[in-house]
Amino acid sequence: MNKQGNKLIIAALGGVNEIGKNMYLLQYNEDIIVIDCGSKFPDESFLGIDLIIPDATYLLENKDKVRALIVTHGHEDHIGGIPYLLKQLNIPIYASKLTIGLIEVKLKELGILNESKLNLIDANASIDLGTVNVTFFGTSHSIPDCLGIVFQTPEGTVVHTGDFKFDMSPVNKQYPDLHRMADIGKNGVLLLLSESTNAERPGFTPSERLVGEHITEAFSKAQQKVFISTFASNVHRVQQIIDAAVKSHRKLVLLGRSMINTTSVAKELGYLNIPENLLIEAGETDRYAPEEIAVLCTGSQGEPMAVLSRLASSSHRQIDIMPGDTVIIAATAIPGNERNVARIIDNFYLLGAQVIYGSGSATGMHVSGHGSQEELKLMLTLMKPKYFIPVHGEFRMLHQHRLLAQSVGVDEENIFIVSNGEVVEIRDKIARKDGKIPTGNILVDGLGIGDIGNVVLRDRKQLSEDGMLVIVITLSKTEGHILSGPDIISRGFVYVRDSEVLMRDINQLALSTIEKLLEENVNQWNLIKQSLKESLGRFLFAQTKRRPMILPIIIEI
Repeated sequence: MNKQGNKLIIAALGGVNEIGKNMYLLQYNEDIIVIDCGSKFPDESFLGIDLIIPDATYLLENKDKVRALIVTHGHEDHIGGIPYLLKQLNIPIYASKLTIGLIEVKLKELGILNESKLNLIDANASIDLGTVNVTFFGTSHSIPDCLGIVFQTPEGTVVHTGDFKFDMSPVNKQYPDLHRMADIGKNGVLLLLSESTNAERPGFTPSERLVGEHITEAFSKAQQKVFISTFASNVHRVQQIIDAAVKSHRKLVLLGRSMINTTSVAKELGYLNIPENLLIEAGETDRYAPEEIAVLCTGSQGEPMAVLSRLASSSHRQIDIMPGDTVIIAATAIPGNERNVARIIDNFYLLGAQVIYGSGSATGMHVSGHGSQEELKLMLTLMKPKYFIPVHGEFRMLHQHRLLAQSVGVDEENIFIVSNGEVVEIRDKIARKDGKIPTGNILVDGLGIGDIGNVVLRDRKQLSEDGMLVIVITLSKTEGHILSGPDIISRGFVYVRDSEVLMRDINQLALSTIEKLLEENVNQWNLIKQSLKESLGRFLFAQTKRRPMILPIIIEI
């Protein structure tokens, strides 16, 4: 029996009701263990933002209790936030071989690799972190060395599946460890956290091996250059593309920083077999006939600055898409990216390329790395948890996963759909929701981390929609009258030469507003600026139905 006050808490700091920036914590009394620390790319509403990472406020407030960060695998939505966390909280990291290699690249870029504490683990590892013993089991996914995590706590066993599917013919022969999973379930699982990405898809997810066969066929049939784009971290897919290039007697060009970095790390650690003399630089392609060239690049999500987008707009400096070339998009668009992907597909067709895109049986060029409904039910059946928390998915996916859990015997009242920050507390093996901890989005913009908030985003949205109007006025410091101006500068609002009447009216209104204030002995800058914003704002909306950002600049001489 636990002493009064002992409790186990589980919470998500990211990764529920969303796709991306996965981060979870398990805490028993004074011991906190963090699971994953990912990032996600912003949608169009996050203007100018480079990356979104989880809010680690709770961890920083309890930094003396944080024992370790355990990473399930090396995808960006599970490791992308690690460098930013370690700059604030230098805790030990436990991860598998390839995952460590990918994390090292990120830490090296930020200059914090030497002081970081990286610990290599595998599916057979066992580590003690305070009152919690941690073991692991192997899973299959779209990247090697994926791990599920088993936490032995004084309250009972908690399992986090990581991302998984049950691929029984994996490309790298890392089979899901069904026997180990069954043993864990046989010994009793108090709580299961399981990913929900494909909870809406019936059946089983096809094996990655099927994609390799279709890629090889497409490479062999292509008459000229082949361009293929996929996620850089999908090492299994990259190996099959390498094999297809070899079989079709093509040299392979790698384009995109993440593709080059990931391929380099995977090759160095033995996860990729790249024959000697297969790889060439983009500048060397002119030495070969078009049918002897294949290009593997990033940008399958239509990112504007990624290689695939630049190829589609004919703005890549070293290589061009020519009529008759074949373009293969070996990925499916993440929700929110469909428009960007459709745009670059259109551009490729305009350039005269043959384009192969779309997942599933339509092209065979992509299968998911996540388990579908029958695999999710299989995991639940193997683990037989008393309590269940679906994670890693948007709300509809979590809801569907809850229904799947009920269908295999988990009691409805023992299933918790939580939001980020919402705590599930377990005392004496009884679980219930209990309060919240701080969470949210931390926005990364260039070198700034967390210095961009809702106010700045609102200003950027206003600037992007209606532009900006700058009013420059010079006042006499001693006599308190206007020396020059107002000078009106329009950026993104109206074209000045075509709007002379409007600009004259703006000038006159600004002048009369300032003169009236000066006559009333109002000389505080903030009051003058606010009055200008209000009077000009009303006038401009009445005249144009737009609300530009109005920026008064007052100079005293």
